[in-house]
Amino acid sequence: MAPGMTYKATTPAPQPGRESAQPAAPATSLPPMQGVQSVSRDSLVEIDSALLASQRAAQPEGVPPEVRALFDKPRPYVLGPGDVLSIVVWGHPELNLPALQVTSGVDTSGSNAVVTGYTVDARGNVQYAFVGMVPVAGLTEAEARDRLTQRLAEYVRNPQVTLRIQAYRSKRVYMDGAVQQAGLQIINDVPMTLPEAINRAGGFSAAADRSWIAVTRGEQTARVNLPDLIAKGANPSDILLRDGDLVRVYAANDSKVYVIGEVARNAALTMNNGKLSLNQALGDAGGVSQYSGDAQQVYVVRGNGGTQPRVFHLDASTPSAMALADGFALQANDVVFVDTSSLVRWSRVVSLLLPTAQTATASRALAP
Repeated sequence: MAPGMTYKATTPAPQPGRESAQPAAPATSLPPMQGVQSVSRDSLVEIDSALLASQRAAQPEGVPPEVRALFDKPRPYVLGPGDVLSIVVWGHPELNLPALQVTSGVDTSGSNAVVTGYTVDARGNVQYAFVGMVPVAGLTEAEARDRLTQRLAEYVRNPQVTLRIQAYRSKRVYMDGAVQQAGLQIINDVPMTLPEAINRAGGFSAAADRSWIAVTRGEQTARVNLPDLIAKGANPSDILLRDGDLVRVYAANDSKVYVIGEVARNAALTMNNGKLSLNQALGDAGGVSQYSGDAQQVYVVRGNGGTQPRVFHLDASTPSAMALADGFALQANDVVFVDTSSLVRWSRVVSLLLPTAQTATASRALAP
């Protein structure tokens, strides 16, 4: 894209002695596309009501399938390797560990190096007096207590056992990006939903883009758009994270739109939670310059995955066109270009040639 370039629809020239076999192309009402270089008519798309209707129809009505796959119902916490248990057999102090002072009842960060209790080993077993190794991995607190009680019943008459999780260490998720405190979050008995994980990380930072939250599970990554989920009636708390999930909140600076050409000020605009209309972009850039801009030649250049980019054209010279601009949603990395008016382009060419002509005239006047 460059000011001063002119778009012309190329037609093959007739060869001598041969009449064209194709009928004459019908006249088109589109104005000549000035300011567009090396863009074919097929790649140029007019911004009109039909285009806006097709874009609205292409939007998915419900929750995307990759996001729907993250929905789940909360389940009781199950034990895993690394968890530390507190086991008390009432009436048998000889079976209990000495009570030690602890500063926190729940270890949510995994930062405590030493916690008093019975640690579930790498094979999912916990060792206890008399009964030896007891497999508890994959069991809830209640199920582990019942299993240990059943084993102790062979050595202790009617044992009354209390089993609690002293420290949660077997499951964690990782927070990254535009949150207050990035890092790992330990999964405990409170369901680790997406809003819960963000809240434990201190919430969004001021630069966060709530429309671009990537949740990576295994080899699959789903993009979560919180405002869009809420607008569609879905509850973000239905997204239940699992052990090993990675959550990255992207910054708003990662989604920008660039406005260049004949506007009041060229600018790189940050999208508002993934949303920015063409009308808003032109307004934030001060609008089309009334001195040098051509409102009939407003373009949006959109990359197309490394292939020929798509170019959208809007004739913004009428008030009704601004309604179309308000309905045209921009995407990240779009380039909005406003071309120069014909008079200003001619004036700039003359201003470039005039000094040269004046120099030549002065040289001839000074020549002997």
